[in-house]
Order: sequence, then C-alpha cells, then structure tokens
Amino acid sequence: MSALVEAMKHVVLAAGRVSYGSPMFAIRSLSTKGISAPSNSGALASIKILDLSRVLAAPLCSQILADYGADVIKVEDVGKGDDTRHFRAVGEKKAWKPDIGPMSNYYASINRNKRSMCLDLKQDRGREILLELVKQSDVLIENYRHGTMEKLKLGWDVLRKVNPRLIHATVTGYGPSGPNAKKAGYDMIVGADAGLLHLTGERNGPPVRPGLGVTDMSTGLFLHGAIVSALFARERTGRGQKIDTSLFESQIALLINVGLTWLNLGQETERWGTQHPSVVPYDAWKTKDLYFVCGATNEKQWKILCKLLSVEHLIEQERFRTNSDRVEHRDELVPLLSPIFLTKTTDEWTAAFEGSEMPYAPINTMERVFAHPQTSAREMVQTIDFEAATDGTIDLIDLATAGAYLRKTTLTFNQYPEVYEQRSVVNPRQPPKLEEYVDKTLHTTWDLTYSQLEYGDPLVASPQRYSRILTIRCELLYPGVRYGSPNWLQQAAGERTEFEKNPCVTIRKSEP
Repeated sequence: MSALVEAMKHVVLAAGRVSYGSPMFAIRSLSTKGISAPSNSGALASIKILDLSRVLAAPLCSQILADYGADVIKVEDVGKGDDTRHFRAVGEKKAWKPDIGPMSNYYASINRNKRSMCLDLKQDRGREILLELVKQSDVLIENYRHGTMEKLKLGWDVLRKVNPRLIHATVTGYGPSGPNAKKAGYDMIVGADAGLLHLTGERNGPPVRPGLGVTDMSTGLFLHGAIVSALFARERTGRGQKIDTSLFESQIALLINVGLTWLNLGQETERWGTQHPSVVPYDAWKTKDLYFVCGATNEKQWKILCKLLSVEHLIEQERFRTNSDRVEHRDELVPLLSPIFLTKTTDEWTAAFEGSEMPYAPINTMERVFAHPQTSAREMVQTIDFEAATDGTIDLIDLATAGAYLRKTTLTFNQYPEVYEQRSVVNPRQPPKLEEYVDKTLHTTWDLTYSQLEYGDPLVASPQRYSRILTIRCELLYPGVRYGSPNWLQQAAGERTEFEKNPCVTIRKSEP
C-alpha cells in the first residue's frame, strides 16, 4: 500500500459515499473540529465576529473590535467586494500591484485585522454556509437596508434560533421603525436631515459638509460600545440580543448642547465657522502663512491672551470684561484681534504661546499632522508589510485608544509589589485582499465542516482556488505532506478502489 493511502487512512468521508480522488473528495471530506485558532493576546481574543457590512460606519466598528483581538471574518459580495475597495483617490492606482484585485487606501483604513470571504447570500448555498458560521459566532454585524436580512431569510428570528447567544448588531440609515425606516442612509444625507450641515459652515455662509464622515464614524463608535456591553451582559444572562443603531439617531445624539438649546430655549442655532457660539474670543486666526487656533475660555485666559497680543488695554474695557460681555460684543472684538495675528507666522505664534497655559494649536496640513512629534510619541502610525502595495508596505493609523498606553499597559497595585504587563490590542495585520484568508480562516479557526461545500460553491468558485484550498487544508492536517497538486489527484484516483474498502468516520486531529 502506498504512503499516500497510509496517510489517507486517517481521513474520513464526512457524509455519504464520495469517490476517493474525485474533484469533490477533498472538499467533502474535511471537517475541522478540534483545530484551534491561532493564539491572540488581544482583550477580545476569544470573540468571533461575522462582518457583513460595507462602506464606513459598521466596518469601522468591526475594525475597532478586531484591533482589540476579535477574530473578524468580513463577508463580501462575490467578485466585487466592499464598495470602498473601489474608492481610489486621484493617482492611487499606481500604489497597488495590478494583479491583487480591488484595493484602496479607503478600504485599508477601516478593514485591517480582518479576513475576507465572499458569499452570495441570495443563493441557498451561500445562506447555508453563513448559518454554519453563525452557529459558532459571538457577533454578527451588518448594515443592510431595513428589511433586507428578512428577505434573505437571515433576520433576527432566524439567527437567534441558530445561535441563542448571538449578538446581532445592525446599522441602518434611520432605524427599524418610523416613516423613514426603509430610507437608505448616507453620511451627508443623514447629516443634512439630522441638523449637522445646518450648523456647519462659515458665519452667514452656506452649509458645509464636514471634511470627514462624522455621522458614519460616530455611529460606528457608538455601536462598538454597545456590542461590548452586550457581550458583557451575555456573561450574566447567557443570551444574545439584537442591537439597532442608525446614522440618524447617532447624529441627533451628537447635537448635545446645540440640541438642548433648541429643546429648552427654543433658540435656533447659527453657523459659526471656527468661532464658538458662547465663548469669545475662540477662533482660527489667519497668520502670515497658515492659520492659528486659540481662545479664552475664562477670565484668566482672557488676561493672558491680551498680554500675549500686547493689547492689555482691552482687559478692563467694560464691553469685554466678562465672557458674556465679549459674546455680546463679538463683532467689535474680533476685528481688533484679527490684524495682530497677521503679523507673525503660525510657527512664530506657536512659539509665543508655548508655556502660556492657553489653549492653542496651528491648523496643520496632513504633512504636519503625521510629522508631529506627539503623533510619533503615541505611536499612531504603524507600518506593516502589505503584499498588495507596490512598495510592499502600508502605513496604517492606529486605534485611538491604543497608543503606547494600551499597547503595553502597566498596572501597579499597592497591595502587590509586582508590575503586570498586558496587551489590550493586537499588532496590526494587513487589510485582506478580496477573499484572502478564507481557506485558513474556515479551516483552522471556525470549525466549518467542508462536507457541506461542493465544487462551484461561492467558496470554491474556480479550479485555481480549489487547488489552493486543497493544498492548504491538507498541509494543515498533515505537515510535510503536500497534497493538492495535479499529481496528487492522479495518484489519489489510482488508489480509489483500495481506499474505499476502508471508509472512515472522522478526521484525525492533527496539530498544524
């Protein structure tokens, strides 16, 4: 008996009789029970998340959870992937190798530390595969339009029956109820509808869209906290739950003092540009070269500011004595201060304010932001290898709460002299190429039984990928033995009859 057949004695056909050596053999026969996930030192290392979302709000949420160590599988549209893979800036095409599939800096910015697979959830097979993953998941995140998951037969009523411990987190434009429940939600559209654009822009000028997707990103931040809270609650109750959040609700929640001013005083807000509606002076001042932001939020700071600008005579003027006075006489004070800032460069004003205990900062370009010594000190940029990039690396912006503190936290307790070091976040892993990691993901981490997959399924869409999957899976089960090549398939076919005399029941557990 050949060495191949000796090795294959340990393999079992998971369901039914499958011809040994046929194209279906490796796909139908492999079960991954007992193979553990790679070690992970993040705070959420044991949490498995299915991310069905795309664009910005929900992918940002799942990336934060992935940064904290959760194992996130991003489920994307077959052949196309997340829309943001195609959101490239002018001239960005040259940054990516031509044969790596759709990729962009936009996508890379919110999808690191994830794995990618493609499923057509409109097909029964794609839906069945997803539900197999749901059985082992802690969280499912999606941002389909309200009602879409139900149309796909993947609504909460279905998911919680498959996995009662599942936390189903959904992001929509306007929430699951109300007259706009079925309306699509986009950052600027909802920002307009929920008041953000009304209060953003130059004084007496037209509304302006913020330079970032504030509504989207805030929704993702709100959602990640809700998911962690739900995981914590599950420890007490043993049950999962449904989380609904929306761009509209998130943006209204962000109105804070502006919203309460209207609710309790009936006072409509104005656009103030870089000025503050209730603190004066507080503005971005034009300098010789750029802009410089500073202000006086109390009377002590007002006196310091006047001394720095050499206008001490303004301190005791009745119209500027208190903040309330200055707010009332804003249009008189600002013209007195603006010409002074034009006398120096931004760097000169920065040096003049150094050590003054005043709130101040230059308005930095992106070049200045990422050259900032504080950016470096807090380790906010991580450079990692990235095979999709033309130069082989990519710079990523780190998690805001990671920095140097959470990356290596030192905790000291009075009653214990020892110092404890822990890692709350994981080292960044490159954003996945379309469908990258699907083989190792399902095989080594998610315990998916491959007896349910067939050649031609979304996971095995081409002969090339079939060969790659076959090779990886067999190598993981039997280190040092390379299966999956055409020669192996031919040899397996030759041994079919002898192997079928000894059908198995399960795969032997083998450490990769």
